[in-house]
Amino acid sequence: MACKSLAPHRFCNFPAISFICDASMFLRTRFPTTSTFRPTVHRSITFASGSVSVASSSFTWEDALHISLPESFQDDPSDLTGYFEKVKLCNRGSDMQSEFLPFVIDNQIIGYVHHGFAEHLKKYANVFTFPQDDSVQCGAYLTLNESLTTPEDRTRGVGDVVKCLGEEVIPGTRNELYPVTSSFGAPVFFSLERAAAPYFGIKVYGVQMNGYVERDGQKFLWIAKRSQMKQTFPGMLDELVAGGLPQGVPCGENLRKECEEEAGIPRSISNKAISVGAVSYSDIKDYSYKRDVLFCYDLKLPESFVPKNQDGEVEGFRLLPVENVANVIRRTQLFKPNCSLVIIDFLFRHGCIKPESLGYLELLQSLKSGTCF
Repeated sequence: MACKSLAPHRFCNFPAISFICDASMFLRTRFPTTSTFRPTVHRSITFASGSVSVASSSFTWEDALHISLPESFQDDPSDLTGYFEKVKLCNRGSDMQSEFLPFVIDNQIIGYVHHGFAEHLKKYANVFTFPQDDSVQCGAYLTLNESLTTPEDRTRGVGDVVKCLGEEVIPGTRNELYPVTSSFGAPVFFSLERAAAPYFGIKVYGVQMNGYVERDGQKFLWIAKRSQMKQTFPGMLDELVAGGLPQGVPCGENLRKECEEEAGIPRSISNKAISVGAVSYSDIKDYSYKRDVLFCYDLKLPESFVPKNQDGEVEGFRLLPVENVANVIRRTQLFKPNCSLVIIDFLFRHGCIKPESLGYLELLQSLKSGTCF
């Protein structure tokens, strides 16, 4: 396919991550920090009568550990406000849904495409068409050219368009294919480049695992810090193991693969990971419509086990009491946003968030804000 010229269009990166601090609740605390990535630069962070913003790439483990300590701030662990903020962060833009066209194949809506992004696709009439049909939302919709009848033809045709659009329109391509289906386990219509998935609004599935240790009746969570070289959310905090679910790989097998690559967990241990449900969210920003479902796993690890990254995507690991991890979730935005949802789910299931807390059921239900099937 010959690539056609495109008007310049660039997308903003995810904004700087803020430490969210309810000023009226916190003591005034100052502590010096030295950036891991700019060692000659010194700064100080003040938690006082206003929120303090720090770029996500500039906080250190020392910052996160200080913030995690129960005694660092005079806040109430039973206050669920900070958790609700994390759910809201993953479910932005519901008022923008009218700006998206349904993406329809075989009379099934399999995604959503922003009108602005659709203008790019109109240049490729041999792949995409825009019929009118009153039976489909808003009348107009996007579909594939009727000449593309097989999954292989569709994958090739859409893939050629994605390559032609290039990094200016779809940044961060990885040459990793995700299946496009109407629902989990349904027949695959075609396969799509992972980075393009949110621009076509297809549902994407992943696996995420909380690795924990028990010592003297107390639970600890292993937390990772993402490499600065990651294309998405560099330098942010993460769960022990997480990964997208690529084409043709079952959830359990994908989890065991990610365990080996991300944390050096051998299969003799990762085989004991327990499937514990799923969380979902729907996030709209600019031309991106993320409809993600994350299958959650727990793995109780031996006290002697120390994770070691194998693929260069993790900067380091720390083992923290579960309550301290909860403090970081409540007080900051240092975690990759969707990881917060999976950890909040863990906190519910392990009794760290209790029914006595105001908003308990609402928060529990909000963890499945996306269509989870």
